[in-house]
Amino acid sequence: MIVDTVCRFCSSCCPIEAEVIDNRLVAAWRKSFLDPEKRLSCAKLAAAPDIVYSPKRLTTPLIKKDDGSGFREASWDEALDLVAARFRHHQQTSGAQSVAWLRGMAADWGAPWDYPNRLMHLFGSPNTIGNGSICFVARDFAHTYTYGAMAFPEAKSAKCIIVWGKNDGNTALGAAEGIHWAQEHGATLIVIDPVQTALARKADHWLQIKPGHDGLLAMAMIHEIITENLYDADFVEHHTTGFEELKKVAAQYPAEAVAESIWLTAAQVKQLARLYATTKPAAIIDGNGLDMHREVFDTTRAIAMLRALTGNLDKPGGDVLPQPIPVRNIQLKEQLPVGVKPITRQYPLFNTFSDTWGNQVQGCVVDAILGESFYPLKMVVVQSGNPVITMADSNRTTEAFAKVETLVVIDLFMTATAKLADVILPATSGFEKTQLNRSSIRNNPMFLQDAVIAPVGDSWPDWKIVFELGRRLGFAAEFPWQTAEEAINYQLEPAGVTVEQLRQNGKGLRIEELRYEKYKTQKFKTPSGKVEFFSDRLAKAGFFGVPFEHGLGKNPISFADRSTEYPMLGISGSRDIRFTNSQFRTIPALLNAGAGAVVDMHAEDAKQQGIAEGDLLRIETPKGVIEMAARISTTVRPGTVRIAWGWGDYDPRCNLNALTEDDLRGAVSGTSTSRSFMCRLRKVG
Repeated sequence: MIVDTVCRFCSSCCPIEAEVIDNRLVAAWRKSFLDPEKRLSCAKLAAAPDIVYSPKRLTTPLIKKDDGSGFREASWDEALDLVAARFRHHQQTSGAQSVAWLRGMAADWGAPWDYPNRLMHLFGSPNTIGNGSICFVARDFAHTYTYGAMAFPEAKSAKCIIVWGKNDGNTALGAAEGIHWAQEHGATLIVIDPVQTALARKADHWLQIKPGHDGLLAMAMIHEIITENLYDADFVEHHTTGFEELKKVAAQYPAEAVAESIWLTAAQVKQLARLYATTKPAAIIDGNGLDMHREVFDTTRAIAMLRALTGNLDKPGGDVLPQPIPVRNIQLKEQLPVGVKPITRQYPLFNTFSDTWGNQVQGCVVDAILGESFYPLKMVVVQSGNPVITMADSNRTTEAFAKVETLVVIDLFMTATAKLADVILPATSGFEKTQLNRSSIRNNPMFLQDAVIAPVGDSWPDWKIVFELGRRLGFAAEFPWQTAEEAINYQLEPAGVTVEQLRQNGKGLRIEELRYEKYKTQKFKTPSGKVEFFSDRLAKAGFFGVPFEHGLGKNPISFADRSTEYPMLGISGSRDIRFTNSQFRTIPALLNAGAGAVVDMHAEDAKQQGIAEGDLLRIETPKGVIEMAARISTTVRPGTVRIAWGWGDYDPRCNLNALTEDDLRGAVSGTSTSRSFMCRLRKVG
């Protein structure tokens, strides 16, 4: 049997077909506009049966033994009763706000994010926290403050494509296919990345920018486009506000003044600006390479302004504004007690820019556990995340999660974080649960992630865990749904769509025809109703009304002030298509299909330091030390190294986040720089 569903092994949410024989998953493959022989293959999806039926899957609830010597198996009733009892205990002794729910990316950000928010709001805690300050949401925030929503690049139809801090060949294969197809049909491909990725090697123009300095390039491009009259004057006049303010600030960033500091030439900057402004339509694909830097918010605002300035916003082949699905907001934020504030309270604009994204500065959880916040956290539920590996400053993060009085973990596999838990609740994989993902409600068309097999062992889907816990906490009326379908149908009522309709339209259900240039008949979703080159909201809150109006500020590279002691620039390694963050390294077929944890370094640096291929290296920052093998590579510039990321669960000696910091955060989005940092290295032995 072939079933339409969505893969949720990563956040791309690719529509797929799954083959099921005798109620067992045997294979799965991506859907694509390309012929099968031309499609890009996802290693994770090819290994889906190995992941789903891995002998290392957690398949029954576990409770820490009284003597702390390990875990014992428990029934769901015993485990959930214990979790509910701990919720009530901390509510009575320290207040409901002392309990937090920390979400990783593995469970999606649509309905699966709404459910714990609903539970926590009913319970009285504002502290449902995501990881969006360092992944995607800070960029969504910037797009929204510029033109009301995050725009979607239509790369497949573009004549000029800028890929900025992203490598879709390792992260979003559908997007990568669109890029390749467009280039094969005449589009100009430009890649801006400090690392020579596969896309960079394929690009017509590769700009090897200095990490963390992308905002200066965007402002220099804006200056060049304005001074050379390459902007769309009609769009700027009728659909934007703050052009004169932007023009004045951009004048601080001529190419000649900026280029050297960002590792480029003035000619490269000017050529890039002209190519993008004059080749229509043009799309910009911005990515996670921007996310993990302190200045991500203003950097992304500046890039967003380029789209509007050149008239590429909401145009075919440009960057298109979404047509979201009308859904019921089920988070019940109004149920919170009056006056209760989250531990992320110092980031109020970020907390409130969206009706549903909520609180996204995960570092505040560590602060609060360690007593460095407005009030302490006593209990944390970690759902679909592994923070002691994936959060910055792992040593400090581990200290916090070892200290918290009650830790509950919901996951498929035993992780470094789960090993610290008091209770572990086994979750199903995406193939074993039906859910409504954010990718299907933020824009047409809609795709249903449909369960294709029954849960493995005694694992439960996330929705069932949250609903059952809610009922145990006294919220049976607010969690009346006995199935995922009932809950989804309730949420989709405003759209007039049901789960059954989505199943009948497995190739995608569009409830509204695709429209462009929507700003001609409806206002942008900003206070002015226009694209805001100058943000009055930000200015009144004490932030820059125009990006970088007072310069870049403190060096965005971590430990730059100690570069004499730590002379090499370390870059967090690229994503590997075999894995998602720290996940799936327990799967032999994936683990053995490529390189392990390695440090890419340029041959010049290796020669100077007497380092050969495969030598074990000790890498150090003021935060910690790790060890990895050397790989001599031309992907990095002399003086820089790229360090593999996500291996800390597999081998604690290789935990890159032992090197990163969360000490200095961006004032608007709470983002710290964990993507680039000064370090030193030497050969071991």
